[in-house]
Amino acid sequence: MLAVDPGASIASIAAEAGVDRRTVYRRFASREDLLAAIYEVRLKAVEDAIEDARLREAPVAVALHRYVENVIGVNRTWPVDLSRMLADDTVRARRDASVREVDSFLERATEAGLLRRDLPRGWASALLPQLMHLVNRQLPELTPGQAADVVVDTLLHGLGTS
Repeated sequence: MLAVDPGASIASIAAEAGVDRRTVYRRFASREDLLAAIYEVRLKAVEDAIEDARLREAPVAVALHRYVENVIGVNRTWPVDLSRMLADDTVRARRDASVREVDSFLERATEAGLLRRDLPRGWASALLPQLMHLVNRQLPELTPGQAADVVVDTLLHGLGTS
């Protein structure tokens, strides 16, 4: 609900969840506390997705697919407004650490010959999240594994026919 309407009230969130507004307030003192809890869970899920992908030790192609599949699952489970989420300095620092981990992995993928060396530095890092966002928006019927197949194939082979 917050992904569709970031300004949703506690009352509407409670109604959507099928609980009384007081039930939400018993757990969260304010809307900001609720958002902080959601951001924490999403951030932890991304960190777990990165860890599960074993970006440093798994074979590059396996790690790439696993990472993409995991993050697509997180994005579908926790579709929140990232700009609001990243306004918190602590959250931003943790997210930046995750980004650095993925950037290092993408450099590893380039060194392994999986990604082109002739592209500008950071190109894959900028493109990969956009592809994951696009597959979530335009192909929601795909499982996370199928969606990862599309993203990884597009990243590695582009849109050309040759």
